[in-house]
Amino acid sequence: MRTNLHKNIANPSEFKKQLLLWSNYFREVVFLDSNDYSQIYSNYDCVLAVDAFTSIKTDSENAFEDLHQYQSLTKDWLFGYLSYDLKNDIEELQSNNYDGLEFPDLFFFQPKKLFLLKGNQLEIQYLNMCDDEMEDDFNEINQCMVFSIQCSEIKIEQRISKESYMDKVNKMLEHIQRGDIYEANFCLEFYSEYTKITPLELYQKLNTISESPFAVYLKNNNQYLLSASPERYLKKEGTKIISQPIKGTSKRYDTKEADEKSKKELSENPKERSENIMIVDLVRNDLSHTATKGSVGVEELCAIYTFKQVHQMISTVVSTVEHTTSPIEILRTTFPMGSMTGAPKISAMNIIENLEETKRGLYSGAVGYFTPNGDFDFNVVIRSILYNSKNQYLSFSVGSAITSLSKPEKEYEECLLKAKAMFEVLS
Repeated sequence: MRTNLHKNIANPSEFKKQLLLWSNYFREVVFLDSNDYSQIYSNYDCVLAVDAFTSIKTDSENAFEDLHQYQSLTKDWLFGYLSYDLKNDIEELQSNNYDGLEFPDLFFFQPKKLFLLKGNQLEIQYLNMCDDEMEDDFNEINQCMVFSIQCSEIKIEQRISKESYMDKVNKMLEHIQRGDIYEANFCLEFYSEYTKITPLELYQKLNTISESPFAVYLKNNNQYLLSASPERYLKKEGTKIISQPIKGTSKRYDTKEADEKSKKELSENPKERSENIMIVDLVRNDLSHTATKGSVGVEELCAIYTFKQVHQMISTVVSTVEHTTSPIEILRTTFPMGSMTGAPKISAMNIIENLEETKRGLYSGAVGYFTPNGDFDFNVVIRSILYNSKNQYLSFSVGSAITSLSKPEKEYEECLLKAKAMFEVLS
């Protein structure tokens, strides 16, 4: 079904930039970049999928069943996303908040053209219908000129004021005190209306600032995701399942002493550790729905990872599934990811819906791919800019975990810290 071609790349860093520029001519694009971040569960340094041969686009109703049918019948590489609002297909939930972006709840496509880069080795996979274009395309990519990044300033507005945010966090704390929830991820949106941008330029600027391990440039005609995500949602590798939730954030500092102190304080912070451990317990429970008996385990608990913008506390939870278990069922029984909901999950999602003022959509959803043999790898859509060029609407959201130890002012400061890279890109 596909023709494979292998190439040696002299300068992978430069080639990635050329690959991205070339990709933007297509209607459908998913560009995934690890930014050479050292991680144990990494298959590729960079992946590009373009030009849909087939695709699926739907709202939340029966979305997982539709995706199951599509993935089962196609048995090929599929790239796309699951929006947060697919929760409504799993549970008796709704999403009635304002939506300026109007993305479909689910979108996947089977690419005609696929590029997989690892080190200096590039594997090109084209569907047989267009494999005569492989050499010409490769030469065209190598002739792409990398341009300098020039972005005009964009006026950003805040959906929830600081005062309203503080009130809403206090209401969430009341829910915690009553025992309705233990923890919830509460988010606020920043947005710009009637805005024209060049998405590719903004993505390049965001990626240069952040260099995150799960960066994404996604284009679906008029809809764009520019993501600097540091977080993996879920990966399937044979019968092994890996989840790496993030809970816990601290600042980076210019001096080594101050930076190391920030890491140490994060590692020892009881609030941050309790947040992380609560989500680890939730993820363990989610994975148990499809795991073989006794196979759910924690490989790493509350480890500190350093990124260009922040330090993060990350845990790694794993399980084993039967080889006959559907990859869609593994996703359905763990979605949305616990790091973006809270615990207990359903109660937290209901409270989130009532207190937030924006439909989350693709934010706090997941972007990734399925392989022909049913493996998959998905990130968590955070630290991301979303844009609808038809509506000329730009949006990014940030959030923090609210627990009984939360102080509204501190939570607001954490949100602004997480938004720092996006503000820098858009200023």
